[in-house]
Amino acid sequence: MWRDSFRLQIFCLLMAVLAIVVLVHNFFQLEHLDDDTVSGSNWITENHVQRSLSQTTKTTRKPYCGYKQQVLSKREQVEQESLLAAIQWPKPSDGKIAFMQSTDPAHSDFVIVKPRGFFRVGDRLEVLVRMRDFQGKPKQYGGDYLQARIHSPLLKAGATGKIVDCHDGLYKVFFTLLWPGEVKVSVSLVHPSEAIQVLLRLREEKPDRVYFKSSFKSGRYSETTECNVCLPGDLPVCNFTDLYTGEPWFCYKPRKLSCASRISHAKGGYQKGLLTQEESLFFRSDVNIKRPILSSGPDSVMVKPKAFTDSSSMDRAEDPTVSPSGYYYEDQWRSRTQWIHHFNKSDDITKCLQGKVIHLFGDSTIRQWFEYLTEFVPDLVEFNLGSPKNVGPFMSVDLKHNILLKFRCHGPPIRFSTVFSSELRYIANELNGIVGGRNTVIAITIWSHFSTFPVEVYIRRLRNIRRSVIQLLDRSPKTIIVIRTANVQELGPEVSLFNSDWYSFQLDSIMRKMFSGIAVHFVDAWEMSLAHYLPHNLHPEEVIVKNQIDVFLSYVCPLQT
Repeated sequence: MWRDSFRLQIFCLLMAVLAIVVLVHNFFQLEHLDDDTVSGSNWITENHVQRSLSQTTKTTRKPYCGYKQQVLSKREQVEQESLLAAIQWPKPSDGKIAFMQSTDPAHSDFVIVKPRGFFRVGDRLEVLVRMRDFQGKPKQYGGDYLQARIHSPLLKAGATGKIVDCHDGLYKVFFTLLWPGEVKVSVSLVHPSEAIQVLLRLREEKPDRVYFKSSFKSGRYSETTECNVCLPGDLPVCNFTDLYTGEPWFCYKPRKLSCASRISHAKGGYQKGLLTQEESLFFRSDVNIKRPILSSGPDSVMVKPKAFTDSSSMDRAEDPTVSPSGYYYEDQWRSRTQWIHHFNKSDDITKCLQGKVIHLFGDSTIRQWFEYLTEFVPDLVEFNLGSPKNVGPFMSVDLKHNILLKFRCHGPPIRFSTVFSSELRYIANELNGIVGGRNTVIAITIWSHFSTFPVEVYIRRLRNIRRSVIQLLDRSPKTIIVIRTANVQELGPEVSLFNSDWYSFQLDSIMRKMFSGIAVHFVDAWEMSLAHYLPHNLHPEEVIVKNQIDVFLSYVCPLQT
C-alpha cells in the first residue's frame, strides 16, 4: 500500500515539474512576442557576445535583409529602377579575368589632345587615357574607375575633370580651363575594372561585412549581441525597425534579457577573409589602388587669360550637375554656381549666424563643421552634454549673439564607438520635429556608413529624408537646407573593401539625382577634396573644411550682387 502511495507522490511531483516547465516556456514565448522578435531555433553565446552558428560552421543560411521587405509605390519603384540603371557599371565580357590580364596603371598612359594648341581661360581641354594589362596589351573593355584633375602647384589651383568611358579600354577626360598659366594634368587609377566586379559582389553578397553590436542591461547583468540591417541565420532577433520611417534594424536577442533593455549601439568590427587569393591581387596599394597614370608626352599646357572678363555675364545659377562645380585658386574655392564670401574673420561668421539655430545632421565629416565653427568663433562655447567623445550629440551656444549650433549623428548603420540607444535618431524624424523659418539653418550629410550595403538601403534612407525636407520646406519655405556631398579618401587594400571611393561615388551620384529640383543647396565636398593638392583623407584637412564652411555660410548669408 505504501508503495502505491509513494508512486502516486512521485507521479504528482513529476506532473508539477512538467507544469512548471510548460509555464516557464510560455512565459518566454510571451516575452518574445511582447518584444516583437522573430523566433529561431539555435543560438550560442561566448563572452556575452551572441553569434549565429553559421559563423562558426560552414552552414550556409539565408540572410534576413530588411531592404528586401520594402513595399514601394509605383512611382517609387520607377524611380528606384531609374537610379539603379543610372549607376550600372560596365562589366568585362568574360566572367573571370586573370590578374596578368587586369589593368596595370604602370603600362597605361594618357596623351593630351592637341598639347601645343592655343588655349585661353574658358576653353576645353581633352585628354585620352589608354589602358593596358600587365603584359602591356591594350585593354578591350572599360569599367576602370579613374580620377583626374588639372592643377597649378605654384598658384595652389586645381579642378576636377569629367571622365567618359569608351568601353574599349580608352577613356576621354574633359577639363574646363579656369585660370591662366601652366596647367598640369594628373590621372589616377583608383581601381581596375576587375576590382570593381569584386566590390560589386561584396556589396550584394556580404552586406554584413561590417557588423555592429548593442549592449543590453538589467541591474548588474548585461549581454552584448550582434546587430545589422541584415542578420544571417535563423536566431531570435529584436526588431528595432523605426515605427515612423520603416528603417529596418535588428539585433540578435539576448539569451536572458528583453529587447527593451538595450542601452547602447556601437561598431562591432570588420569581417576578414572576404577575398580569394586571386581577388586579393586586384587590391594592392603599390600596384593598382590609386596609382598614377603617366603621360606619354607633355603633361601640361599653357593657358592665356581671357581678352576681357565681364563678371555681370557670369552664370551663377545653382545646378548640382555643373561640372566642375568650382575650382581652387590661391587655396580658395571659387564656385561656378554661386558667389562665395570668404569668411576669414570670426566676426564675419558671428554676424552671419546671429539669431540663428544651426542643425548639423550626419556623420563625422559634418561633425568637422561643428568643431571648426566652435573653435574658430570665440563667443561660440560648447555646452557639455556629457556625450561620448566624437559621437555626440554636441551643442555650442553664443548667448551674446543668440546663436545655437547643434550636431547629431544619423541613425544606424553608424560606425561610431558607442552611441546611447536614446540618442539613436533618424534624420527624417528630427526634421519632422523642426518648426523651421528664416532663422533656421540645416546641414545634412549621409553616405560613408552606407557603403557596405546594397544601394536600395541608401535609396530608402534618402527617400525618407527627402520626404521630410519637402514637408519642412512646405511649412517653412524660408528654412535654409544645405547638403554636404561625399568626399574622396585615402585607400588601402582593406579600406577599399568597406569604404572605397567607388562606393562613395555611386552613393553620391544617387544623392544628387534624388535631391535635384528640390530647394536645397549643395556643398560639393567631392570636388573640393579631389581638386585639392593635399593627400586624400576621409576627414579633410582644415584648409578644405574652411572652404566648405565658406560655401555653406555663403548660402546662409548670400553676397549682395
